[in-house]
Amino acid sequence: MRPRYSALSLLRHAVAETPWPRAWRVPDPKPTYDVVIIGGGGHGLATAYYLAAHHGIKDIAVVERAYIGSGNLGRNTTLVRSNYVLDGNTQFFEYSMKLWEGLSHELNFNVMLSQRGQIVLAHGPSQMDVLARKGNIMRLNGIDAELLDRGEVIKLLPYLDHSGEARFPICGGLFQQRAGTVRHDAVAWGYARAADSLGVDVIENCEVNSFVIDGDRVRGVNTTRGRISAGRTAIAVAGHSSHLAAMAGLRLPIESHLLQAFVSEPIKPFLDHVISFGAELFYISQSDKGGLVFGGHIDGFNSYTQRGQFPKVQTVAECAVALIPSISRLRLLRHWAGIQDMTPDGSPFICRTPLRDLYLNGGWCYQGFKATPAVGWCFAHTIANDDEHPLSRCYSLDRFARGRELDDYGVGNWTYKQ
Repeated sequence: MRPRYSALSLLRHAVAETPWPRAWRVPDPKPTYDVVIIGGGGHGLATAYYLAAHHGIKDIAVVERAYIGSGNLGRNTTLVRSNYVLDGNTQFFEYSMKLWEGLSHELNFNVMLSQRGQIVLAHGPSQMDVLARKGNIMRLNGIDAELLDRGEVIKLLPYLDHSGEARFPICGGLFQQRAGTVRHDAVAWGYARAADSLGVDVIENCEVNSFVIDGDRVRGVNTTRGRISAGRTAIAVAGHSSHLAAMAGLRLPIESHLLQAFVSEPIKPFLDHVISFGAELFYISQSDKGGLVFGGHIDGFNSYTQRGQFPKVQTVAECAVALIPSISRLRLLRHWAGIQDMTPDGSPFICRTPLRDLYLNGGWCYQGFKATPAVGWCFAHTIANDDEHPLSRCYSLDRFARGRELDDYGVGNWTYKQ
């Protein structure tokens, strides 16, 4: 039974010196598990939860080298949406959107989903054509989409630069009302607590340094806290996918880049939607605390540092001011960087690997956070059944050899990825 707190118990804990009970246990690793999941971010925790809740596999360890949510789950701009073009991507991200809509109830934990809507802006007739095509594809797949003309954008977003002197004149936009934001740390805590309540061991400060390999089969992992044997082993480590895979002798078609994000000092609410800038890869929303949260393109070099560089800070700030001149005097409160696994076609992997009993989830580029629930659902299915889920079958590791790329990035979508 998950803990429920009355108003009296909340007050008692607020004034008493006794600490709150832990939301999940702090177990020591056992010598063996049915499944070991490497990575305590949103994808790893969601996979463990769905394995336990929907497949009946509860002898699971999630091993995280630091603390849960310390990687990309805690280093993103919290956007969720399902406005994709290509078959495979379209259905997968819409399923993720539907899971987001029921996640607070599923986990008995408020993940603070805010369906404030996303507007993707267009700055010329060709971009309006791209958005019209995207909107039609979305609607044919049962996904909400509304094409806005210039007047409708002005009415909905009056604070943008609609003047005759605008650096990038706004012609219209595409509106998805169900898109929005989710509180990233609530996602980590919700999945961790729910998985723990089903018997999953969430083991922090436990770094994997090699795999236990017997012929063509993976039998477990060696960690800083000892060897852990496993019937099945799964990799879900975001920007370190190629590094972990190399330990098992796998070479992935991945580059790791930094993606910076920014938050301003808090101001009164005025930005009611998520806005994507069609002139450059830029996206902005306002947090519940009042800060403007925004980001842009990846830094143009490979790195694992989680530290961004000034040229990208300058470019993103220029985009912000070009789009919303009134924020030009705001102070930047902080900025940070996550590590992105960049694949050749911008789409991920959720699949089996050439090694038996080793499974891979990675290569998420800009898209990892919004995909979290569907990743957990599909990856859990893949591990439990040793077969890819129909929704994620297109995300195989050999798709490049078979000529089955999923390049939303190359079909007019490049300005809209975040």
